[in-house]
Amino acid sequence: MTLRPTCGVDSTPHNLPPGFVVCPLTEMPDGRGRMFAFPLERGEFHLLVLRSGETCLGYENRCPHFGIPLAARDDQLILESHQSVSCNTHYARFRWADGYCERGDCEGESLVPVVLVVRDGLVCLG
Repeated sequence: MTLRPTCGVDSTPHNLPPGFVVCPLTEMPDGRGRMFAFPLERGEFHLLVLRSGETCLGYENRCPHFGIPLAARDDQLILESHQSVSCNTHYARFRWADGYCERGDCEGESLVPVVLVVRDGLVCLG
């Protein structure tokens, strides 16, 4: 596994090192989302990052209904800026702020949150 620099935080989701750098904040347009896949010893960790101002929200990029990423590519993400993100397969709609599914086949379920921090202009796992 290729490791990136860290931001000096203490928690470690999905066996990635504490403070794992996802990307520079400047690579995340405000009101937009990006998907990342990081190799693990077994498979990959798929991360969805949504930016609102200087804050980034993270979710495991996996629809609770079908168990697949919400989209195949960043340009296929169905977003309503700062409001919602939808799955491309069955169009389940998840709230931007907390990942709760408010419409679709998995209504009432949620995306799995991933704590992110922005430190020194870098989006890092928290």
